[in-house]
Amino acid sequence: MMISVFDPAMCCPTGICGASIDPQLVRFAADLDWLKTQGVSIERFNLADQPAAFAGDTDVKQALESKGEAGLPLIKVDGEVKSSGLYPPRDELAAWVGLDAPTASIVTEAVTELVAIGAAIASNCETCFKFHYDKARKLGVSREDMLLAVSVAQQVKDAPAKTMTDLANRYLGQGASANSTPQDTKSSGCCGGSTNTETPTKSSGCC
Repeated sequence: MMISVFDPAMCCPTGICGASIDPQLVRFAADLDWLKTQGVSIERFNLADQPAAFAGDTDVKQALESKGEAGLPLIKVDGEVKSSGLYPPRDELAAWVGLDAPTASIVTEAVTELVAIGAAIASNCETCFKFHYDKARKLGVSREDMLLAVSVAQQVKDAPAKTMTDLANRYLGQGASANSTPQDTKSSGCCGGSTNTETPTKSSGCC
């Protein structure tokens, strides 16, 4: 089966571009990904990028002429219009394609903001953190849950830094000869360079 989604003009269909996350779009994108795992074909058209697709579909063209962009998104299943003006929930999408009702998604607006707070920590984005902290607080997210999101994100962020520190200590630790190289490192170049000992590669820099 084929589900066709005609979106209003937007920068991207995921809902996570820009400073403000759209939980409705995040949820719908996850629902479409789930449908794909069930063997359903998905196609999406963005009014901002693919106006010809809207002009070339009679149903979509009529919806735009009668309702304007309020008629979008328009959802079709095998060419039949199923909804207009809203993003339907997963159970409704499943029913349209003959699938059993799935387990309810745990992704809520609050969960989305906790993920965003963690991403802000990982990316060192002060503006992002303040923005999503404020949204989470307005949604009633507890201080403890936000602290947990920050803690988990910091652990993930610190892991590669610790790995690099350990690597440096192996190379530069006490007792190491100035010209020695740890025995487990055989690459003659940076980032997976050649290990051919007969014709060594000469690296001019990293990556």
